Amino acid sequence: MLAKIRRMYFRDKVPLREIARQTGLSRNTLRHWLRQSEMREPAYPRRTAPSILDPYKEQLATWLRTDSHRPKRDRRTAKVLFQLLQAQGYPGGYARVAIFVRQWREAGGAAPARKAFIPLRFAPGEAFQFDWSCEYAVIGGLRRRLEAAHIKLAHSRAFLVVAYPLQTHEMLFDAHARAFAAFGGIPRRGIYDNMKTAVDKVGRGKERTVNARFQAMTGHYLFEPEFCNRAAGWEKGVVEKNVQDRRRQLWANANARHWPSLEVLNDWLASECRAAWMDMRHPDCPDLTLLSVLEDEQPHLMPNPQPFDGYIEQPVRVSATALIHYQRSRYSVPAELAHQVISLRVYPWELVLVAEGEEVARHRRCFERYQTVYDWQHYVGVLQRKPGALRNGAPFTEMPERLRTLQRYLLRQEGGDRVMAQVLAAVVSEGLEPVLVAVELALESGNISGDHVLNVLARLQSPLPPKTPVETSLTLSEEPLANVQRYDHLRSTVPAEVNHVE
Repeated sequence: MLAKIRRMYFRDKVPLREIARQTGLSRNTLRHWLRQSEMREPAYPRRTAPSILDPYKEQLATWLRTDSHRPKRDRRTAKVLFQLLQAQGYPGGYARVAIFVRQWREAGGAAPARKAFIPLRFAPGEAFQFDWSCEYAVIGGLRRRLEAAHIKLAHSRAFLVVAYPLQTHEMLFDAHARAFAAFGGIPRRGIYDNMKTAVDKVGRGKERTVNARFQAMTGHYLFEPEFCNRAAGWEKGVVEKNVQDRRRQLWANANARHWPSLEVLNDWLASECRAAWMDMRHPDCPDLTLLSVLEDEQPHLMPNPQPFDGYIEQPVRVSATALIHYQRSRYSVPAELAHQVISLRVYPWELVLVAEGEEVARHRRCFERYQTVYDWQHYVGVLQRKPGALRNGAPFTEMPERLRTLQRYLLRQEGGDRVMAQVLAAVVSEGLEPVLVAVELALESGNISGDHVLNVLARLQSPLPPKTPVETSLTLSEEPLANVQRYDHLRSTVPAEVNHVE
């Protein structure tokens, strides 16, 4: 408008009154702008209007100031803050909250200088990237720290997240086995940072002393490991971004729920990852989902062999109480191995004890400290020599309820502990399930004794005699009928019996 007014007045020599009539502006306004020596666009003060967010701005600013003192990974996103405001009664939309958060952060100071990077592109089946992250979740009523393994294909961007209590070798091997099974194959390269579970020593440049057990795993799956430079996380930026995205999306939902066990959480994580493959768009091909690109990449992946037997083995000494110590917890072994050195194989979720090349015990792994895990059958042999230990023996408190009931009955009798020891000895020779059936039958009959239980067990274990057909030349002309009414007829025809006593 100002340019038009200047052309009309200075170039076309239109009178001021005519310009005011055509533009609808007052002559005083026209004189003000025509007296300016330079052409300048008019600047008006920004109009301030009340917003529906005004009553909540102070609370929102308080949350942002609190988050500024937290680690970057723990800061709440604008979406999370919007949900918190909604819980306090905020009736507005998300856009106003997002604009306020962005303006607040921009006003907080200049952003740190950022480096420039070269975008990477990977061929189908060429590489995958791996990284750990620290997360938290409520499991079994307690908030626990978890180590989350992130495995992501560099081409299709399909990913898998698995949570573990620790960041150890056996957890690392299990995460690879799960990921390769989910992806349907193995890429030719694996890109890692210099994590201690893979690299024993970092040398100059690309020199690395690779852990022997990790190298065995790569040799089993036939992929080549590649390690980033020190403090160069951008060399595996695909999985680094995946850590941030999953923390804001996947783990935000996981933290809002209570999980009965880590297995249930991992099942939920696996299903959510697969659901994300169908919903998320590929960054290089927005018309395709991650699942579509993964299906195109699978023919280029190497075949997936049987899972790597990823255990860590170490020698342990069995104590006089037939227990071995591992990570401040104790686990039982057969009492015959007391005072011996045996081999402990550590798996992610269980421990296997091996003596002279044979498995002698298997326990579910306990991640709590100062716990004792018993298998009461390991102490049955000692019980034959020391039956009195049955009364207060700690391992026998974990027997099945039917055996506990029998124990309570027998210990009331003299010599009942020795009789109970004989019943438990049958578990070693006959198996637990037949003994439990025999005990249940004895309890139902009401004749509760060790001899009765052993007798029932012997009858259950004895095979039935085979049915052999009788060979004869005789044939029946009339098959006998099972008619019990004939006996009632005979009783009615027989005269009354004479009472000889009277």
